[in-house]
Amino acid sequence: MKKILFLLLISSLFFAQCTPKIAETAATGTDKMDTATDKAETVMAAANDFRKTAPKPGPAPKIEVGSADNFNLKNGLKVFVVANHKLPRVSFQVFVDVPPFMENEYAGTASIAGQLLSTGTITKSKAEIDEAVDFMGASLSSSSSGLYGASLKKHTEGLMKIAAGILLKPSFPEAEFDKIKKQTLSGLAQAKENPNAIASNVSSVLKYGKNHPYGEIETEETVSKITLDQTKTFYNKYFKPNSSYLIIVGDITAAEAKPLAEKYFGNWVGRPVQKETFATPEKPAAPKVDFVSKSGAVQSIINITYPVVLKPGSDDWIKARVMNVLLGGFFGSRINQNIREDKGYTYGGGSNLSYDKEIGAFTASAPVRNEVTAAAITEMLKELNKIRDERVTEKELNLVKNYLTGSFARSLESPQTVARFALNTARYELPADYYPTYLEKLNAVTAEDIQAMAQKYITPKNAHILVVGNKAEVAESLKVFSADGTINYFDAYGTPLKIEESAATANMTVEQVLDKYIAAIGGKEKLMAVKDLTMNMAADAMGQTIEMKIIQKAPGKTYQAFIMGGVAQQETILNGDKGKISAGGQSQPMPAEQVANSKEQAVLFTEMQFKELGYEAKLVGTENLDGKNVFVVATTSPLGKKQTLFFDTTTYLKVKESSNIPGPNGQLQTVSTDLSNYQEVDGILFPFGRKLVGAAPIPLDLKITEIKVNSGVSDDLFKVE
Repeated sequence: MKKILFLLLISSLFFAQCTPKIAETAATGTDKMDTATDKAETVMAAANDFRKTAPKPGPAPKIEVGSADNFNLKNGLKVFVVANHKLPRVSFQVFVDVPPFMENEYAGTASIAGQLLSTGTITKSKAEIDEAVDFMGASLSSSSSGLYGASLKKHTEGLMKIAAGILLKPSFPEAEFDKIKKQTLSGLAQAKENPNAIASNVSSVLKYGKNHPYGEIETEETVSKITLDQTKTFYNKYFKPNSSYLIIVGDITAAEAKPLAEKYFGNWVGRPVQKETFATPEKPAAPKVDFVSKSGAVQSIINITYPVVLKPGSDDWIKARVMNVLLGGFFGSRINQNIREDKGYTYGGGSNLSYDKEIGAFTASAPVRNEVTAAAITEMLKELNKIRDERVTEKELNLVKNYLTGSFARSLESPQTVARFALNTARYELPADYYPTYLEKLNAVTAEDIQAMAQKYITPKNAHILVVGNKAEVAESLKVFSADGTINYFDAYGTPLKIEESAATANMTVEQVLDKYIAAIGGKEKLMAVKDLTMNMAADAMGQTIEMKIIQKAPGKTYQAFIMGGVAQQETILNGDKGKISAGGQSQPMPAEQVANSKEQAVLFTEMQFKELGYEAKLVGTENLDGKNVFVVATTSPLGKKQTLFFDTTTYLKVKESSNIPGPNGQLQTVSTDLSNYQEVDGILFPFGRKLVGAAPIPLDLKITEIKVNSGVSDDLFKVE
């Protein structure tokens, strides 16, 4: 290519400089000019032919993978050292190879135990550990599979001493256990509203089953049952040197690392680690459609997934990886090009094929708009079948090989890659030349190999087609993908749901549901008699008590205060068509858009006045919500704000509100409020329990501390100057 471009450049310069001379020859003859023109045309033709023909792949480039020094301690700890003297930094990782095991009704124990490790030793508190690590400018963390630390070289021994104390003599402080457990529960509450987290959880259950460790899901129920003693049992049972690896990387030699490893980890006592065996998860015999309802969702999360038997280091792995990358493993893959670039159904879709000592998995996934969910699944299945049925072109295969070659070469710039290769080689018992000959094996993959791997590992006729999305808008269109024409419903944790619809609920209208709700909380006459309403509530957020006061007065007046430490941090006032916001001793007029939104929120008992206010309401069906059957009502306010309301089919009380709002990244995020603990105040039932999820980094468990009805609130409170 460079040679052709060089000739073209010389040719162009030649003509630019020789034009006058060519003109001079015109009077005496044209032979020289014709010759020059012929040469230029020949060069251009060669360039065009070159562009039409893809270059033939050359031999695999020779790349030095690098090596790790290794030795074993007497207690069985396997140590790898990768020297890299570019920077005076050293990192180390203790990887504990915990075998798969069942946590059963205490799922989440290992995760909490891993986090708890670094919160205290028998000689140091968490505060002392954090202070010592910060003083070094280092980092240190722990997990259920060990710990990781990094620092300047001069602090390596000091950091390793702290790490050894954590690993060999943890104290498992109860206060820290309670804190981590609480944070875990908050995270689970958030994840239960996140469609991607739901899809990941339910996909695991479908692929592996709840009787396999890979199919166990942490839930609020299982985490609530975990005790401090169970975390200690996990540590004592599985954290042993003979099933662990110490990987040291950076400005250090094996000669320097060995005495440190022996000094700080040599006294770690080794014992046999019991390994359990589990039945191999099976693919479904025919395609199944599985659905998790997220009422009000504007997009669907699609997972086409099933387990595969693919072991690390097997003869198939490199060929199968090339096949998957071509199918859905990079931006230029078939799936992404189809449903993103060609159809515009998604911002990105792809696939993943994973290996594992126990059981691997295949998943093709994409987030798509509600209205194209079925069409996207059709196109994804089309790509899965196409790669099985048709041989790939050499051009496409070479593109993927070049992509993987470049990725592999770039990864070798990091010494951590060499360390990871050493760990994988030991852990999976790979041949010593597995990584040094990786590019040769990659270069040898053929189109025939791709088709063979696809026919072996891509089996759309034996897949779970999981969709997390809006049941009312999406579910019915998915029946065509199910072998038996049915849809299996699950909750956010993969528990099967049975949605029972009695004859009475089947014939309900949205007006009847709303009327029964109004009657259940006190009746229209009682509600219309309310002229003002005061609510005080409080919540604990990361150790701080947050208080809120909301006062409403008909018609169209509201006062809201956000209070911390007994001091109002922000006040919002609406008086008809005017509003103001006060904070830090300063006030400013409420923006027009916020005034309009606040006017909608200022209405007392909105559901009683939907028709008069111009709301659209539609009964979209029934669902199972946390074990209860509920009516689902989709509403749109006059301003276009969409909200989904959930009413218990037995009591008709409202148990949840949900809406989608723009998040920090521009994508929609779900904000929901769970309503519970209804109590009577002046003949009207109010939910004294309100859990707000999605509006803050952590769920807010709001408790109503006081409700006052018709207390004679003065109009002076709502003055807007």
